[in-house]
Amino acid sequence: MYIDEAHFNDFLKAKEILWLGIDFAKAKFTRDGFDYSQEIMRYYFNEWNMLIISDQKKYDIRLSFRKPIMSYDLSIITQNNKSVKIGNLICDHINIAHVYSDDAIGDYVKKLPLPKTHRYALLFVVESFDANSKTAAIWVTIIHTENNTPVLCEKFLKTPGGFGTKNYWARTFYNLLFDIQKYSYYRWENLVKTNL
Repeated sequence: MYIDEAHFNDFLKAKEILWLGIDFAKAKFTRDGFDYSQEIMRYYFNEWNMLIISDQKKYDIRLSFRKPIMSYDLSIITQNNKSVKIGNLICDHINIAHVYSDDAIGDYVKKLPLPKTHRYALLFVVESFDANSKTAAIWVTIIHTENNTPVLCEKFLKTPGGFGTKNYWARTFYNLLFDIQKYSYYRWENLVKTNL
């Protein structure tokens, strides 16, 4: 986990956040569970992203991140997800402990051409969907858009649930936002306050 304490303290005071979407460009998927064509996977990428926009009561970023105003601009992430070659993402086994580090994710977001319309942006970078272990690894990243520097970068492991591929893995995002709302946001606040 990485946290920039000075910027996170400023983020705590901010009223707005820009939602960039769910980025699958660096994700790994187990062949078991995701033996789909490129078109079908891109369909799921889009559907999972649209859920956050279309069902904001269930996937409530504003509540989880304590921001009364949420704007969204999915253009960059939509382009990233469209450019993915599915053959490069599918594998037989995923070692969840050693796919990406917070430094690697931080370097990745620094290179994204982010809009400068808001001071802070939120991005979920999916590391892996592992149907074998029934686990999703998702990086929560808060970015200071002025210079593309990560403010917070932390990996969460969440379990899917439900029926059908779309709903089954969408549950991981619901579980993630619930975790942040109930536990992790307080943990981040306390971590920053303790180190003041």
